Amino acid sequence: MASDKPHMNLAVIGHIDHGKSTLVGRMMFETGAVPAHIIEAYRKEAESKGKATFEFAWVMDNLKEERERGITIDIAHKRFDTPKYYFTVVDCPGHRDFVKNMITGASQADAAVLVVAAPDGVMEQTKEHVFLARTLGINQLIIAVNKMDAVKYDEKRYNEVKAAMSDLLKMVGYKPDEILFIPISALAGVNIKAVGAETPWYKGPAIVPALDTFKTPEKPVDKPLRVPIQDAYSISGIGTVPVGRVETGVMKKGMKVSFMPANKDGEVKSIEMHHEEIPQAVPGDNIGFNVRGIGKGDIRRGDVCGPADAPPTVAEDFTAQIVVLQHPSAITVGYTPVFHCHTTQTACTFIELQKKLDPRSGQTKEENPTFLKTGDAAIVKIKPSKPMVIENVKELPQLGRFAIRDMGSTIAAGMCIAINKKQMR
Repeated sequence: MASDKPHMNLAVIGHIDHGKSTLVGRMMFETGAVPAHIIEAYRKEAESKGKATFEFAWVMDNLKEERERGITIDIAHKRFDTPKYYFTVVDCPGHRDFVKNMITGASQADAAVLVVAAPDGVMEQTKEHVFLARTLGINQLIIAVNKMDAVKYDEKRYNEVKAAMSDLLKMVGYKPDEILFIPISALAGVNIKAVGAETPWYKGPAIVPALDTFKTPEKPVDKPLRVPIQDAYSISGIGTVPVGRVETGVMKKGMKVSFMPANKDGEVKSIEMHHEEIPQAVPGDNIGFNVRGIGKGDIRRGDVCGPADAPPTVAEDFTAQIVVLQHPSAITVGYTPVFHCHTTQTACTFIELQKKLDPRSGQTKEENPTFLKTGDAAIVKIKPSKPMVIENVKELPQLGRFAIRDMGSTIAAGMCIAINKKQMR
């Protein structure tokens, strides 16, 4: 069912085991997206396996298992409504390899709930996620201090976690006084739908009403169409069906489109969202679309669809501003980690370190440095190992931000500020 309410993609982020899955399951239950009898069935199953407290997490994890068995999950499964918005939770939050998914997930998110557990407080992954949320352009954030039941709803502990989180948020350029902090217990359902008697000292809103304080995201409909492809299915009798989220512009039936860097052209035959055909798709819509003229294997995850007369930009090389989050030694010319940008993961080489910047003021600190280390901000020149689409962050910010990963962790994040275009035709 299409909704008249504005749509928001919500990322639920935070350290593993801090209760993301439980919170998502609980929000879906409290907003009526998951019926009580399903939760009850999960609860019985969980109890029989000696995991009595996990029923809400199971809502999400069961979806995850379906996904692992190769069943496509209807996005509506992860949809819930508040009075003002309808939300899609991007990326099942239960994954171990979460940061990688978080990068694709967060780059699609309009807003995020960052979950931090009261007993543990700020952990390594919490830092990484705050940093990524900022770099990937998530400007709207709620901090849920979870597992308050485990610290007996102690106001002092809540304030300690809040202070530590505020320092972290300040460090990456968020303004903590503009961000809602909410003490919750996802498991016990405290402060999810309404504020409970357990926290008489807390004067703000519960989670669900707080989500309605988010501002409606601007829809960049006047920009050229860009749809990064998440997957392409071959469906017998229909043909190739690419799936992705419209980042900018409008897709209409009958439109002539180009896929880059695949360098393939086609015509949009039909567009589907939540299993319903729609005449056009706008930014924020998660769609599947059928394209005439595209064969099996022509396009894949990481390609980007745009209008044939304003195709996505393929970079020969590009200039970027980056911040090094962590690196065991140092970044030098020749270093080739993997760049995660929109839905692509492409190995890219640092070919020039042009300047080191003061991260606070943005002023140049050093020209042509020989290396970059943890904490450095810099302007660098990058050459992709194979053709990849990236856009200038000033023109199309949604496709101009990226994270850099190596050895299983996020090394740096940044944005593209200039492109030397590759001629594709």
